[in-house]
Amino acid sequence: MKLRPYVIVGCIALFVILLSRCATRKAGTADPRGNGFAAATSCADCHKAVYDSYASTAHAKSSAIASAGTVKGHFGAPDNVYHFTGETDVVMEKEGDALFQTLTVSGKPQGKYPFDIVFGSGRKAQTFLYWKNDQYFQLPISWFVPANSWANSPGFPASHPKFDRIVPATCFGCHSSMVSVKEEVSGLKITDKFAKREMIAGIDCQRCHGPAGDHVDFHRANPAEKAAHFITRMDTLSRIQRLDACALCHSGLKPMVRPAFEFKPGNKLEDFIIATVPFPQKPSQLDVHGNQMQLLAASKCFLQSQTMNCSTCHNPHVTERTSMQTFSQRCMTCHQPATPQFCKHTGQPSAILQQNCIDCHMPSLPSGSITMLTNGQQSPTPDSVRTHLIDVYEVMKGKLH
Repeated sequence: MKLRPYVIVGCIALFVILLSRCATRKAGTADPRGNGFAAATSCADCHKAVYDSYASTAHAKSSAIASAGTVKGHFGAPDNVYHFTGETDVVMEKEGDALFQTLTVSGKPQGKYPFDIVFGSGRKAQTFLYWKNDQYFQLPISWFVPANSWANSPGFPASHPKFDRIVPATCFGCHSSMVSVKEEVSGLKITDKFAKREMIAGIDCQRCHGPAGDHVDFHRANPAEKAAHFITRMDTLSRIQRLDACALCHSGLKPMVRPAFEFKPGNKLEDFIIATVPFPQKPSQLDVHGNQMQLLAASKCFLQSQTMNCSTCHNPHVTERTSMQTFSQRCMTCHQPATPQFCKHTGQPSAILQQNCIDCHMPSLPSGSITMLTNGQQSPTPDSVRTHLIDVYEVMKGKLH
């Protein structure tokens, strides 16, 4: 059968379009997550202001490859030594560009363990992992910002350093955007096998907006098009879809039935975790660390709203955590002065109350699960975390008068 000229031209045009799309994708830095993803830096081509501001947020800095620039803490004597009972110490050391925690007994080195991965932005604390035999292990000494000191890692024994706590892939699922890992199955045992230092550090744009490969290709080919194509805008999702996207990592530790890395915006959280009771009868008994979703869901503000979700109060693209006034102004959306919903406290003028609702109704409370034992302490110091249970706290009332 002889093809007509317009059919031949159409086939050639289609081939050229497909080839150009492949060439465009190949021209960028390959993303290890697959062809559906765009190079992380490509977001800055069109969204530079948001890209730059997001880079300073705790989400973006939730993990890093260990280096002198990413590891906080002192490496010079005498502030680089953590003392255990007896003659056992762990010494933080630099050798060229490499960092180590060195175990010593009576001053003699017994083992040297490298800093390979950093977990934590350094705003409150950092903990560290080292790689050995295709597995990651948590180092026994962490950095505790409030004390400006090295501290025993949370949950580690106080009597001696522990170097054998295995870190599973599920931890990377909420602290990074990708880690190179394979599951090794032996009978009923499943072991995570990691490639050394191969990861996409921090939570990047595509963890929240989905794979952006087609989005980048389309808008590079159509620069005049302003409507977003082939990407998920959070404001197009339902309330429960938005909540599920945040709850994946902000609803406590739960058994995963699918890796967190597979979650895309719009997915159902129940398809990834084994369902448990959302919160106990007394939600105030929940630890403030990691249970933000359950605490928010138990709050009267949340229960009485049809639309409230995490982004009602949080703009994840910027660092706002120190601005109580910014958050308080968002409270005013529903709690306007001279209305029954406004603060009932009469000991301060309305203008003053509008500047800081947060410290009274969402105070920073000590965590029972995240505690640090610094040098010389007999009991650990809890990390303080702002509760997401919005309530009237009796402990704060006296501070207002």
